[in-house]
Amino acid sequence: MTALVFLHGIGGGHAAWDRQVAFFGARGYTTLAWDAPGYGGTPQVEPYSFANVARTLESAIDRLSADPVVVVGHSMGGMIAQEAYALFPQKFRAMALTFTSPAFGGTTSEFTRQFIEARIKPLDLGRTMAEISAGLMQTMHGSRSDPSGLMLAAQVMGTVPPDTYRKAVAMLTTFDRRALLPQIAVPTLVLSGSDDMVAPAKMMERMAQKIPGAEYVCLPGCGHLGPMDQPEAFNAALLSFLQHHGL
Repeated sequence: MTALVFLHGIGGGHAAWDRQVAFFGARGYTTLAWDAPGYGGTPQVEPYSFANVARTLESAIDRLSADPVVVVGHSMGGMIAQEAYALFPQKFRAMALTFTSPAFGGTTSEFTRQFIEARIKPLDLGRTMAEISAGLMQTMHGSRSDPSGLMLAAQVMGTVPPDTYRKAVAMLTTFDRRALLPQIAVPTLVLSGSDDMVAPAKMMERMAQKIPGAEYVCLPGCGHLGPMDQPEAFNAALLSFLQHHGL
């Protein structure tokens, strides 16, 4: 059966995919909700770069002893998926890029500095990850969000080690795989939320248009936390994509 590998966002971890693992596991899929380096007890990598993180993912895929896999990436996980495809495309059977971007949005060093400062300053001021998470969740939800899903997202982010969060924030600012999009040669789902202010739907639609044959789906009323924000709609969109391609 097809193996699905789920990649979480910057404030995530394997538990962010609990509702997907249960749903797709019950339908016979092999599932792996992967913890990136520094998350969930996975050893750190130095330097903390997309290339090194992707190579760690490659080792996890190899341990599955499966045929090429379907990689499902959310937010930062979608960036890791793109990096991994650039490095070892032969291990991909298909890909779902969800609530993500082909590049970091900043265009100047000053924007990058401000982005890092805004996200790291609360840690420097002594706030816990749980406190930071509670504030961020107010900006991440959509008009049709599942309250229990938002609670799960907050709980998961609260467990992220602060040092890992710092490194992941810095790593995000280095990402740019826009040139890769026309070269993606596996079935690809691009999934967005109409209320997502982090990875806006219009941007993701343009992203999908640059990937040959990509399927684009936008979930109405969904914020940035798609797999947790609207788990039933997310699962339905992903299942439809998989079935359409005989996966």
